This record gives sequence, structure tokens and C-alpha cells, in this order.
Amino acid sequence: MSNEVHSLHVFFIPFLAYGHFIPTVDMAKLFAEKGVKATIITTPLNAPFITKAIGKTKTSSTMIHVKTIELPCAEAGLPNGCENTNSLTTGTLFPAFFRACGLLQYPFEQLLLEQRPNCVVADVMFPWATDSAAKLGVPSLVYDGTSFFSICANQCMGLYEPYKNVSTDSEPFLIPNLPGEIKMTRMQVSPHAMSDESSGVTKLLDEVKESDLKSYGMVVNSFYELEKVYADHLRNVLGRKAWHIGPMFLSNRVKEEKACIDEHECLKWLDTKEPNSVIYVCFGTTTKLKNSQLKDIATGLEASGEQFIWVMGKRQEDGVGWVADEFEKKMEGKGLIIRGWAPQVLILEHEAIGAFVTHCGWNSILEGVVAGVPMVTWPIAYEQFFNEKLVSEILKIGVPIGAKKWAAGVGDTVKWEAVEKAVKRIMSGEKAHQMRNKAKMLSRLAREAVAEGGSSNSDLNALIADLGSLTN
Repeated sequence: MSNEVHSLHVFFIPFLAYGHFIPTVDMAKLFAEKGVKATIITTPLNAPFITKAIGKTKTSSTMIHVKTIELPCAEAGLPNGCENTNSLTTGTLFPAFFRACGLLQYPFEQLLLEQRPNCVVADVMFPWATDSAAKLGVPSLVYDGTSFFSICANQCMGLYEPYKNVSTDSEPFLIPNLPGEIKMTRMQVSPHAMSDESSGVTKLLDEVKESDLKSYGMVVNSFYELEKVYADHLRNVLGRKAWHIGPMFLSNRVKEEKACIDEHECLKWLDTKEPNSVIYVCFGTTTKLKNSQLKDIATGLEASGEQFIWVMGKRQEDGVGWVADEFEKKMEGKGLIIRGWAPQVLILEHEAIGAFVTHCGWNSILEGVVAGVPMVTWPIAYEQFFNEKLVSEILKIGVPIGAKKWAAGVGDTVKWEAVEKAVKRIMSGEKAHQMRNKAKMLSRLAREAVAEGGSSNSDLNALIADLGSLTN
């Protein structure tokens, strides 16, 4: 196997969004640590971010490379410089952005011809990459970036269309052929996924399904012990080849963040707090809440009486002035607001953190699991309502805040009383204690999974051996 590994070269092509770049870099590092040459394909303006994320470890300098292909912005009607989702100043630019992403296919194929890798690991949002690899006889793997549970739920929704069997958007329906008796409403499901119209997004989702079935298999950023029922269901019932190799960030990102952060102010602040006494609030990099919602969060946090760290990010500019002028001064000592980047992994792992209010993006859910922190679930859109079901109903380490409506970018309106109630439930009482104990157990299992001989480490070895055998 050793010779096969050292002759392997794998292309990784992430979707053009920060939430996709970081796990792709984590994945490339895992392959590189096993002796596989890894090349990450991106556009010129995104290359510095990825290079910085790779860092300067001994492995990355010799085994991980970055290659760029031009994003044809002008051809797609997209302003120059809009090379990732965070750079899109308005939602009206998304159709042009997706057109530009589709036009990456030709330069990607030229690079494939030039480099001749042994495998392509393509983001699920680039379904054309599977076809490009197939043209050259290169096996391709799909990276979905979410949970086994969500992948299974999505596939069952597509197969059986249970949302057609209810008469209103608020009437619950059961997802057929999915373990756990999971119920949803139409309000919680992407309107594009339920649409029969051939819009751009619906067409893309259809292409994603097709490429998934045509690919050699899937890599999943999860671990067997977290959702074994759904890992088995995907492979044995839904018939998909899939390898669990997560939590991918555990092997490197924690120690790298520690090395590059010189005692961030929030970590110093947390050092002054008692264990499990602070709630961490963060909605990811793409959510932009309305001023009214920011006020409800602030009011709910204050009413709960709990200490908090609230990451507003740069996308909350409309509300930052209000928070700075009124709320932050009022809560000095009890609450800390971070407006830019936050070292989320390190914050969650600090002993002072007692719970996490999250938008249910899979990266954040996994980071919460690894830190052993129970969660208040506040899904916004995409697959996040599925992830909420996993956290609150299957794993039983979370409390739903009560968001009922899928709303990309802005989320459903949640009143301050619901914020107060959920925060109190997650921070104190017998049920909170049980959730915290369950979360700590899952944290231990996550670390065991990526260690030598663990389930994820073994599955990665099996995947690399499989790819090696395909090259002979």
C-alpha cells in the first residue's frame, strides 16, 4: 500500500465560499499526512486565503499545492472581483455567480489534462466536475459538506416527495424510508428542492443528484459513532459508497489556531469566567440578520441573565451601530460582542463555554460536538433544518429555538421570549446537565475516531487503499 499511496495524486475543488474552503483544506491535509499528493483548485483571488489556511506545516509544504483557474466573470455577467459568496454585495448577483462557476468546467478540464491526477474530490455544488473527470477516466468523489443524516434525508425527500402529500405549508409530514420517524413541514424545506419549475437553482440541484449517482462515491465529514444508523442507511439501504473521515479539523486546525493567536481578547475574557457559565452565539459567515432580529437576540440574552459571547461578523453592519451604542455598554462585563473573525474552535473548547447558539451549519455543529458543548439550534436555510433534527431529536444534545421557516440569508423571525427560554433551558436544570454529559461523551468519541485505529482514521486508510488499487 505504501508505494500506491506515494504515487497517488488527488485534486480537490471546493465551492467558492469560506465555509467550503476550510474543510477542503482540512481534508487535503488528512490525505497529505497519509503520503498522498494533494492539489487544491481555486480562483486567483481565493488562492491567498487557501494558502494561509494550509499554513506552513512540514507536510503541507511538500504534499499540498494550490493551482488557480480563472473565473470568467465578464462572460457570466458578473462584476470582476466577485470570486466567492462573501464578495457578492447583493442577492441579485447569485445567478451570475453560479453561471460563472459552471464556466469553470473548461479550464478545470485543461488542468486535468495537464496534471493527470488519480482522483478528483469535487464539491457537491460543482456537479460538472464528475463529468469532467469521467471524460479522462479519472474516478471522482463527491464532498457534500454535511451530515450522513442530512444526505439521507435529502435523498429520501427526492425519492418519495412526501411534501406533496400535505395540504398546507405548516402540516407535518413523515420522511419515508428514513430511520427515526422524522417529521418536517414544507416551510422547513428549500423551495427550490420542492419546485417542479426548471429554474436555475432547481436545475443545479437536479445536476447535483445526477453527478452524485455517477461518482465513485462520497466523502463525509463525520464519524461513525455520531450517526452510525445513517451511515449504514446511506451505504446499505440507499446504496451509496461513502467514507466517513471526520471531524476533519481535529487533526490540525486546533493546534494551528493556538499557534497563530496571541491570546485573543475573547479568550482572555473567558479566562475570568467560571466553567460552563458563558453561552456562545454565532450564525456563520453568510447570515445577515435584520435589525429587529438583532434586538430580539439582545433582549433575550439580557433577560436570560446569562453571560455570553456574540459573534456578529462583518455582515451585521446594519445592526452593529445600535449594538455598540446601546447594548454593549449596558452589558459590559457580562457580555462580549465580536464584530470580525472569531477563533470559534478555541472559544468552544474553553471550559467557560456552557452552550452554543448555532445556525446549524455542519461545520459549526461538528465543532460544537468536538468541544462537547450542547446547542441551541436556530436553522436558517440549506440543509440546516435537517441538522437541527439530528442534534435535537436523534443525538439529544440540543434545544430548538423555534425557527419554523427556511429563509436563505436572513432566517425566520424568532422573538426575544423564545431566545430567553431556550438559553435558560440549555444552561441550567437536569435536562441541560444530561445534554452536557451526552455532548462530552460524543466529544471523546470524536477524538477516538480520528486517532490511530479509530473509525475515521481507518476509513480514510481504506479509501486511500481503494484509490490506490484503481490506479493499477
